[in-house]
Amino acid sequence: MVRTALLVLFAGNLVVAVSAGAAQTLSGDTHFPKTKVVLEKCLAAAVKAHSGEVVKLELKFEKGVPTYEFDIESGDGRAWDIECSGLTGKVTEIEEEVASSSDAKFAAKAKVTEEQARETALARHPGTVIAVEYEIEEDGAASYEFDIQTAGGREFKVEIDATSGKIAEESEEIYQIGKGPNER
Repeated sequence: MVRTALLVLFAGNLVVAVSAGAAQTLSGDTHFPKTKVVLEKCLAAAVKAHSGEVVKLELKFEKGVPTYEFDIESGDGRAWDIECSGLTGKVTEIEEEVASSSDAKFAAKAKVTEEQARETALARHPGTVIAVEYEIEEDGAASYEFDIQTAGGREFKVEIDATSGKIAEESEEIYQIGKGPNER
């Protein structure tokens, strides 16, 4: 019942997002990715990886691959970012999202300040930081993730390794439905 309600909610909001994305594609501003996997398959894979309430869905290009990212809040108060390939339907990454850089797991690994990481991210994609997430990777590494809105209206995610200060990964966000735990 809950899964059905989520699918209906996502399907309804997805039509709006697809329409907006299609309009951007027609105007030449953005390339709307074609996935080989339906959203429901990735949603099922994500909630199988970590059950809980899906509070945000994003579609992004990551290394040229359309990727769904689900933010899931589990019943124990933890938050997860689960990525799923839009080509295979398989989970490609699981990260725990923590509330701040002062979280014990994050602080134990961080050698780079948030400001230093922000400067690196903005040097790659100049614009305005609209959200910051603090993540613990599957291998225990900590990273800052900055959502950057460019002057041209595009949105990029730039993940900075909190130990080395180097860009760990980056992607272009196509659309977002909902808000994550640290965006409320």
